[in-house]
Amino acid sequence: MLLGCIADDFTGATDLAAMLVAQGMRTVQVIGLPDGPIPEADAVVIALKSRNAPPADAVRDSLAACEALLGGGAQQIFFKYCSTFDSTDAGNIGPVADALLRRLQAGFAIACPAFPANNRFVFQGHLFVGTALLSESGMQDHPLTPMRDANLVRVLTRQTGGGVGLVPFAVVEQGAAAIRAAVTQLAERGRSYAIADAVTDAHLLVLGEACAEHALVTGGSGLAMGLPENFRRKGVLPDRGDADALPPAAGNMAVLAGSCSRATLAQIGLARGHLPTLELDVLTTPDVAALLAEATEWVEGRLSSERPVVIAASAPPERVLALQNRLGRNAASLLVEEALAAIGEMLVARGVGRLVVAGGETSGAVVRRLGLRTLRIGPQIDPGIPWTFAEPRGLHLALKSGNFGARDFFLRAFD
Repeated sequence: MLLGCIADDFTGATDLAAMLVAQGMRTVQVIGLPDGPIPEADAVVIALKSRNAPPADAVRDSLAACEALLGGGAQQIFFKYCSTFDSTDAGNIGPVADALLRRLQAGFAIACPAFPANNRFVFQGHLFVGTALLSESGMQDHPLTPMRDANLVRVLTRQTGGGVGLVPFAVVEQGAAAIRAAVTQLAERGRSYAIADAVTDAHLLVLGEACAEHALVTGGSGLAMGLPENFRRKGVLPDRGDADALPPAAGNMAVLAGSCSRATLAQIGLARGHLPTLELDVLTTPDVAALLAEATEWVEGRLSSERPVVIAASAPPERVLALQNRLGRNAASLLVEEALAAIGEMLVARGVGRLVVAGGETSGAVVRRLGLRTLRIGPQIDPGIPWTFAEPRGLHLALKSGNFGARDFFLRAFD
């Protein structure tokens, strides 16, 4: 292993793994903390469910993942979080990064969630989603981590014990040497982190080059674009033409959606006119067994290897808020996760061999219910969303971050 990665949710892990595979690194995703030897690969991504966990739990699990990766030979650690910097003032990005810095005896780390291919840009320390500031992008209504401040220097400062500086656009434009000089100056002034501007893939590549000797790198999957080349420069990573090869796909096709992001809601809306679609009303039927029974009855005669079915428990913000007010925020989230996980298990038992899951929390619940421990990473469908393969079950699986994918993603994913 060359690069060891810790991701704070399941879709983020596949997003990162897809980026590394696209850059020629054989990559395996491990679901949860490994309970045995680390798989053999150029890069290993450990997928945790720590984004919305209590900070102490997130730190504990992230440190355990770090130890496993170091034990497997990792030469560099990458801490991956969402390209929308999903977090609260209590964490978990800052507390986890602080703990990893201490463990690795590193004094400084870059922080950059930019992913231009998915319209995530950092400029003058502010995160944009397309042309909108993060705080005006819909993320201000996120049911678990509402993001109401687009200034990432301020956001990270509130979470960490280390000072936070900025590597601005003008410096990043000058290349890796200028970035290294700016980082050195910030570290000498007592800063532990720097938010780095990036609005193009070229910026991400030079940031990756500038981080070649950093023990810890933190950011979205876009920042990982520049890391594999560092290992090639050192002569330890060969050129690979088949890093994304997977076995042939077969079986029935289905989509499960639990994300309430604008992107996923739009994808469901378009699919509704083209594919058999069941929209579960969790507010009216807040019962896992009843929702499973409804989905089981509905899929009879509809499952096919020719076109997917779509089962969604996604809802607009006002419906989510109503469910949270009735059950409590955590109970509402758990209800949706458990229901879709049970439905996912039912679909696989009925011959679904190709399954798309939309939403980080939903993806984690489905993967755990199916008992999956490792995923081989294959080709991308859209930026940040690869097909993966779970060998014990022979299942092709695509885990989609709620915010990712074009509007016709559910129609094209199985092509």
